[in-house]
Amino acid sequence: MARARYKDVVDELAADISEGRIVPGTRLPTHRELAAQKGIALVTATRVYAELAAMGLVSGEAGRGTFVRETSLSPRAALGQRAFADDVVDLNFNYPSVPGQADMLRNALRALASSGDLESQLSYRSHGGRPHERASVALHLEERGISVRADQVLLVSGAQHGLAITALAMLQPGDVVAVDALTYPGFKVLAQVHRLELVPIPAGVDGPDLDALARVCAKRKVRAIYTIPTMHNPLGWVMPEESRRRLIAIARDHDILLIEDGAYSYLADPAPAPLAARAPESTVYVSGLSKSVAPGLRFGFVVSPTRFIETLERAIHATTWNTPGLTIAIATGWLDDGTVSRLEADKRADARRRQVIAREVLDGLGFVGHPSSYLLWLPLPGEARADQVAAALMRENVSVSTPETFATTKTPPNAIRLALGSVPLDALAQSLETVKRVIDEQTW
Repeated sequence: MARARYKDVVDELAADISEGRIVPGTRLPTHRELAAQKGIALVTATRVYAELAAMGLVSGEAGRGTFVRETSLSPRAALGQRAFADDVVDLNFNYPSVPGQADMLRNALRALASSGDLESQLSYRSHGGRPHERASVALHLEERGISVRADQVLLVSGAQHGLAITALAMLQPGDVVAVDALTYPGFKVLAQVHRLELVPIPAGVDGPDLDALARVCAKRKVRAIYTIPTMHNPLGWVMPEESRRRLIAIARDHDILLIEDGAYSYLADPAPAPLAARAPESTVYVSGLSKSVAPGLRFGFVVSPTRFIETLERAIHATTWNTPGLTIAIATGWLDDGTVSRLEADKRADARRRQVIAREVLDGLGFVGHPSSYLLWLPLPGEARADQVAAALMRENVSVSTPETFATTKTPPNAIRLALGSVPLDALAQSLETVKRVIDEQTW
C-alpha cells in the first residue's frame, strides 16, 4: 500500500511539472510539508523527491530547498538535441586541438601505409598489447615520474576503458569506494553499472578532506579509493605533497586499493610524482591520450602491480579483446617520435592562455581552478541557480555542465563547470562574457 501511494505522488508531481502546472524555478514544499500535504511518511516524501531528481525534474540545493528544474535541459535532452549542435558554443566538453593536428594524422597514416607492419594490424594480438608497444608507453611514463617495466603496462581503448576494466577486475558489486564529493562523471557511470557504493569525501581547494577520509576508512570496509590527485576534474587542484603522503598512508593502514586517474596530469608543469610512483604495490594508474592528443584516438594505458596484471588482462579479453592495432600503431608512433610530448607542451601553453582570458572576463566571480587547467568550477552567487543559468545559456547557444553531473552527494552544490578547451581561442572571451552576463541577469 505504501509503495502504491509513493508511486501515485511521484506520478502526480511528475505530470504537474511536465505539463507546466508547476513551472520551472518553483520552490517545492519541504519534505515535512509534502508528507503532511499528501498524508505520507517523512521518509516516503524524501523518496518521492529522490525519484523526481533521478528523473531530472527537480534539484535539491543545500540550505535552499527543492526546485523544479528547467525540464528542457535534462542531461539527456541537452546532449541529444542541442549540446553537440554546430551552432552551440561548447563549454561543456574538452577536446582541445592545436594547429596542425590533422596534418600530423595524415602523415602518420602515410607512414603506416608505407611500413611493413600493415598486415599485423589486421590480426588478433595479445590482450594488453605487444611487448614493444607496451615499452613505448613505459618510456613515456618515465617522463611522468613512473618507472615501470613494460609488462606492468596494459594498452586499452581510452582511459575510460582503463577505469572500466579496473572496476571489472578489482571490484565486486556492493564494494565500497571512497570518492571525492565532486568527481569525474565517467567513474560515477561505472559505479552505477557495476553496482558499487560510492562514499563521498568532502573536499577543499587543494584536495579531499583526509581527516574525513580516515574516519570513513576506519568505520567502513572501503575496498578502493578513486582519486584524481593531479589536475582534478572538475576542481582543477594539484594535491600537495604532504596530502599525497597521508592519502597513501591511509590506504596502506586499511589495505585499500588506490585507483589513480591521470587523464589531465600532463597539464601540470612541473607535476608532482604520481601516487603510482610512491605506492606502486597498491596503486592502479589509469591515463590515456584523449585529453593530451585527441578524444577520437581511443588509446589509454593502465599501470598495475604485477600481481593484478593477469586479472586485468582477462577484463580486457572480456570487453574488447584488444585495442585496435591501427590505433596502437598511430599512438605508439607518436609516443616514440616525440609528437605526444610536443602536443602536451603546446596544450599546456594553450591552457594557460585560456585561463588568463577566463580570469580576466570572470573577474569578481568566485571561480575555482588551476592556472594551467582547461577547467573552471564556478559557484553561483546570490539566487542564481545552476539549472536556470544553464538553460538560459543554452538559449544563447552556449552549453555548460551542471553540478549533478559531478556530484556524488545527494545534494549537489549550486555551481556550473566551464570547459575552456573546445572553443576557438579568439572566440573564448566573447563566450565567457555571455556566461557572466547571464549569471548577472539571474542574480538578484
